[in-house]
Amino acid sequence: MEKIPYKIYLEENELPKAWYNLRADMKNKPAPLLNPKTLKPMSFEELTPVFCDDLVRQELDDATPFFEIPDEILSFYKMYRPSPLVRAYFLEKALDTPAKIYYKFEGNNTSGSHKLNSAIAQAYYAKQQGLKGVTTETGAGQWGTALSMACSYFDLDCKVFMVKVSYEQKPFRREVMRTYGAAVTPSPSETTQVGKRILKAHPDTPGSLGCAISEAVEAATSTPGYRYVLGSVLNQVLLHQSIIGLETKAALDKYGIKPDVIIGCAGGGSNLGGLISPFMGEKLRGEADYRFIAVEPASCPSFTRGKFAYDFCDTGMMCPLAKMYTLGSNFIPSANHAGGLRYHGMSSVLSQLYHDKLLEAVAVEQTSVFEAAELFARVEGTLPAPESSHAIRAAIDEALKCKETGKEETIVFGLTGTGYFDMTAYEKYNNGVMTDTIPTDEELQEGLRTLPNINL
Repeated sequence: MEKIPYKIYLEENELPKAWYNLRADMKNKPAPLLNPKTLKPMSFEELTPVFCDDLVRQELDDATPFFEIPDEILSFYKMYRPSPLVRAYFLEKALDTPAKIYYKFEGNNTSGSHKLNSAIAQAYYAKQQGLKGVTTETGAGQWGTALSMACSYFDLDCKVFMVKVSYEQKPFRREVMRTYGAAVTPSPSETTQVGKRILKAHPDTPGSLGCAISEAVEAATSTPGYRYVLGSVLNQVLLHQSIIGLETKAALDKYGIKPDVIIGCAGGGSNLGGLISPFMGEKLRGEADYRFIAVEPASCPSFTRGKFAYDFCDTGMMCPLAKMYTLGSNFIPSANHAGGLRYHGMSSVLSQLYHDKLLEAVAVEQTSVFEAAELFARVEGTLPAPESSHAIRAAIDEALKCKETGKEETIVFGLTGTGYFDMTAYEKYNNGVMTDTIPTDEELQEGLRTLPNINL
């Protein structure tokens, strides 16, 4: 029997006490958010009408390496953290690969995903500020579920704008949010001015995260006592999600394991950024070297086919401009089943790392992803979320390359959540009616055509 157990758990007293801010070690810092009217970097005073004050401080700070985790958040984390790092022995056997495969499992909480790590932090800071409630958007529903749980814990109102196609595909995810007290609205909707404009222009739209963000921001800024919170993309979110990578590294270090390849699915960047942060920090400081692979859907390929440019973070063009790999704020991806990976842009932190060639990216087709998900479910016993399954697909591909070359590489990937609310997608795959949609160059150019003309 091998020394390494199937599941590596940290003790409660080994739970990280501070979040790690990767930006502090980046030589090339991510570009600042810009005010779309002045094209100047957004100030604290300009951001606080939208976001909580303490979260704005975290958003703007690219020099402080560690932020202490407040005791109340640490206490909440202990309900489901530390999460296990699992050796995928059965997957290795099924692939007949010499590679060693590990996955960090973030689905062992009621929200079913990693999103709770940041949701509880953002709800905490909203409560500390004395706010009445928060608004947000959600794609697949993991973020909305997590935020509704966090708001319930702190007795805050929670208004969620859920991308319409996911609202229709995932009614049970919607009902979990409502069970925790959230008000859930399909987006685009008739409840906001920006929603009405989008529906007038595109009455049959399935919606997008960009649309839902616009509605949530409008709802927050027009309602006294509310602020907007976001589940991905922003610097503050990657900061909170660093708990994933810090735990992963601590568990690997416990057994003297050094990964060769670290893989995560990529939509807006929250789980990938969180998973790789301490490892990337080592690479940036010259202490160690790793390969990092971001895996995105071929239907929404912001890294692999997007442009590194300043763009609006939302379809309604209400939010600040961010420099990122983007497909254009008006890009509406196909109604694929990886609802959490349908954002038109990518985290500015990850975008800068990718631009600096410190991070690789691949785009994979939907049917190939579900093929990997099915294999993983059958041999490892956990039904993965469609988003997570993108990382599984790439991990399998890397392990099969090791089989061809004979290399005994160590592969780590993020299993961001479970797929038990995604049975409509699995049904379509099992019935053989799932399709792959890959945008043409012409379709992508249509989205990129509306990028603001900013050369900074």
